[in-house]
Amino acid sequence: MKPTAYLNAVILDGTANMKPTQGSVLVRDGQIEYVGNDKKVGKEYKTIDLQGAYLLPGLINMHCHLPGSGKPQKLGGDVGASIQKALGSPMGRWFLKRMCGNYAKQELLGGVTTVRTVGGLGTVDTTLRDEINAGKRVGPRILAADTAVSVPGGHMAGTMAFAATSAEEAVRYVEQIAQTKPDLIKLMITGGVLDADEAGTPGVLKMPAEYVKAACDKAHELGFAVAAHVESSEGIRVALENGVDTIEHGAVLDDYTLKLFKEHHAKLICTLSPVVPMTTLDEKTMPDPLYRRNGQLVQDGIISAAVQARQNGIPVGLGNDVGCPYVTHYDFWRELLYYRHYTVTTAADALHAATQVNAQIAGIDAVTGTVEPGKSADFIVCRENPLENLSALRNLEYVVMRGKAITNPAPKRMRDIDALLDGCISDWS
Repeated sequence: MKPTAYLNAVILDGTANMKPTQGSVLVRDGQIEYVGNDKKVGKEYKTIDLQGAYLLPGLINMHCHLPGSGKPQKLGGDVGASIQKALGSPMGRWFLKRMCGNYAKQELLGGVTTVRTVGGLGTVDTTLRDEINAGKRVGPRILAADTAVSVPGGHMAGTMAFAATSAEEAVRYVEQIAQTKPDLIKLMITGGVLDADEAGTPGVLKMPAEYVKAACDKAHELGFAVAAHVESSEGIRVALENGVDTIEHGAVLDDYTLKLFKEHHAKLICTLSPVVPMTTLDEKTMPDPLYRRNGQLVQDGIISAAVQARQNGIPVGLGNDVGCPYVTHYDFWRELLYYRHYTVTTAADALHAATQVNAQIAGIDAVTGTVEPGKSADFIVCRENPLENLSALRNLEYVVMRGKAITNPAPKRMRDIDALLDGCISDWS
């Protein structure tokens, strides 16, 4: 790639104290070579005049399921059996990989230069990761968990998760997942909103503590961090007592679980995007009272956990749990907006969480997450100031991933869903 100079930018570097700074960013061999305004640009550079547009780190989505589009649909029959049948045939695997690859590209076109997948179909996610890394496919950097580990009747069991019937089987599943060299291991410890059978039980504990410990011990022995789906206070306690590294979603914390977070250097991933539509869309659009009530319970828990964690110095990252109804691959900026609004923080804090903090939690902060020399050239450009309005991230002029620029990225939008979600935030300042 020819060295490129992005001139006349307003730079937001992604750090905790980021402030708009006039300058230029020079890119060479896929990396940021220079950031500032006092270096002469040589003739070997291709120059792009940004004319005062805002340049900031590419977003990092810490909680993604590639198989889902976000379009609500009623699934009939045995979904798990259909998925396993598709994974068992070459044509089925080709189709699933093509579908997930297309969704991964939508993430990139929406400004996400790194996704962390936390439950997928077979080994599709690691396969896509490797193809993207090899330059065979356009997409974001993928940190892949592949198939998760659940229990019979547990969250995503039989679809995007194995169902372990004993601690020993949980260990065997971790060993099986590890064969394709994922980036992390994902456990499903509690139930969720979409699989709750009755009101008030969205986060019921499903995975016994001994399963959690056995799976975490084996994952750590093999060098993998463990992320866990948890939507109850009891689930958080069980997860942290037995070795989980990141709590995905969250619930109300108490002094004991806050202590566990700190002792184990655990982190929290906030995921408001699935529950906000459940609690704000009208009853015609979201008619199921079970979803609405359980969605409100989970939303309250996620908000409480994020606020408590932030107040106690526990790192809080952001993911949008894409694949859930009304959560799309191209609009990760909405998660930042929800986080700013519901946890009562600033746009700068939300941007910092979605860039540098997410990179730190994922262990890739030496590679990406900020705009600074030596980092991968992963950044996005928008015309308006996202510190004043995070919806500025909806319309991007450039997405740059490992130095390769996409000009005027145009994801395939679902206009009906966009309109509904815009109505949820229409009266926000």
